Amino acid sequence: MDIERANEIVSSPDMANVTYDGAPVYIQNVNQGKKMAYIYPLNQPDKLQEVPVDSLVEY
Repeated sequence: MDIERANEIVSSPDMANVTYDGAPVYIQNVNQGKKMAYIYPLNQPDKLQEVPVDSLVEY
């Protein structure tokens, strides 16, 4: 995924179908300077992690 699309998803009120390592995730925030996204698995909102935006896949 590119940084612009990740920002669009964060700003949208609609839920997007995004995965990280094959697991569905929610994108909480994006750090444009570092090109990193703060995500968590949909079933584990307490497991926030920072990952490269280009490792996210929209389906």
